[in-house]
Amino acid sequence: MRDLFTEIFENQPLDPTEAARKGVRPHLRKRFYKRAHAGEGGAVLLDGKSVRTPARRVLAAPTQTLAEQLAAEWDAQTEVVDPARMPLTRLANATIDAVGDIPTQVVEEIARYLASDLLFYRAEAPSGLVERQSRAWDPVLAWAREDFGARFMLAQGVVHVTQPGDAVAAARAVIPMEPWQLAATSLITTLTGSALLALALARGALDADAVWVAAHVDEDWQMSRWGRDELVLERRAHRRAEFDAAVTVLRLTNSG
Repeated sequence: MRDLFTEIFENQPLDPTEAARKGVRPHLRKRFYKRAHAGEGGAVLLDGKSVRTPARRVLAAPTQTLAEQLAAEWDAQTEVVDPARMPLTRLANATIDAVGDIPTQVVEEIARYLASDLLFYRAEAPSGLVERQSRAWDPVLAWAREDFGARFMLAQGVVHVTQPGDAVAAARAVIPMEPWQLAATSLITTLTGSALLALALARGALDADAVWVAAHVDEDWQMSRWGRDELVLERRAHRRAEFDAAVTVLRLTNSG
């Protein structure tokens, strides 16, 4: 019989809004355990049994505190086990099953964002948006320049600008290689559209809220002009849960 833990996280739609739009009704398993807790060595245990990832590896964290957070996520499930409400476990699965095996490939994916980062492309107008972008993004570019000598070029509009190779290389060199830190940085890059914001968060130059606000300058500007978009906000809330899981991993695996 297939492993229950494996089945739970295979082929599940993870964005509830998108699933509803497509009419997808995921099959959720009933909660089949009484207690989730962190065992020795950072393993997540359900009624004393190890949880397995989709690749059938042991779900275990590099720190006991992170293992306790993972166990708490399992313990928070009520009648059913819903992967959409378990972003930390999904990130852990990805780290254990994929990122740890191909760290260089993940670094290269992050580096591709550095060649066309969100922060490089600025609006020409209106002045209010231009000012908001500058206020949120310029300090990050200044930090990159001062912290590791990366001097990037800005552009107006969407016309591609080729970034200096030495700037991209300098930023690439500070991408964390520890698998859990790397996985979290990669996820934050994808969610924000900015490797520089992800690196600023990973290295403690910005806090999580500042990064989240900076990533949504354009979206927030549009809603300030045209009103709230509830569908956009619902999807943002889902992405924020993913983001917070990555922030938790950064915080609880940072040996510095």
